[in-house]
Amino acid sequence: MAQNDRYNEETISKAINTKWAGKTVHFAKETDSTNSWIKRLAKEGAEHGTLAVAEFQSAGRGRFDRKWEAPEGSSIMMTLLLRPEFSPQYASMLTLVMGLAVAQAVEELGFEVSIKWPNDVVISRKKICGILTEMGTNGVKINYVLIGVGINVNLKEFPEEMQDKATSLILESGQEYDRNQVISQVMKYFEINYEKFVQTCDFTHLLEDYHKILANLNQPVRVLDGSKSFEGICRGIDEKGELLVEKQDKEITKVSAGEVSVRGLYSYV
Repeated sequence: MAQNDRYNEETISKAINTKWAGKTVHFAKETDSTNSWIKRLAKEGAEHGTLAVAEFQSAGRGRFDRKWEAPEGSSIMMTLLLRPEFSPQYASMLTLVMGLAVAQAVEELGFEVSIKWPNDVVISRKKICGILTEMGTNGVKINYVLIGVGINVNLKEFPEEMQDKATSLILESGQEYDRNQVISQVMKYFEINYEKFVQTCDFTHLLEDYHKILANLNQPVRVLDGSKSFEGICRGIDEKGELLVEKQDKEITKVSAGEVSVRGLYSYV
């Protein structure tokens, strides 16, 4: 699966075979960030399922506003625009829906992959993907949800401080991947997962798939929450996407994504 030199609006569109997810593709050699770009497109009336992809981002951000940059040909940087009918309280769960889709896509490429809750896609205990979700509302109704995704595909090296935490498809397999195909797989799985999600606006129909791939399932975890940090055994997630952690007294605590971070007891995962 050699890296295809061609990576543009046409090649990505051609690879995608979905009903609506990624049906319209916008591609830029460089943009500030795909999230900011698609926000502008959303204001101009871009439809549900529109995908913005860039080779370079001058202002890409990761979690906690960490700056994100990657050399040409190495990564997928894209943002999907959604215009859900459901109420704003359910939107945060879409980050997990996308995390699951990326994991399923990578698994189909032949990798042994897992998810570190809520949405870190992990191979060999190292992260290959970052996801950032933003929402715009008019107070009552969702105007748009943007899901930004960065996937380390053909990235051969990382800064020293990230080497024990991050990896890429090429480092794990020794071969390059066609990014058009990877995007196509992610869109395929996201569409399937999203349609299951909107039936109930929760994880009822996705729990089984998510648990199958959850790295922390039945493993000791440490919930990092400032002075209120605690340890326990991860018992999976509930329908709302909250992590269920069983403490020593057998009491189950529900942990919300966004409020805390979770680590394996002995390592990142």
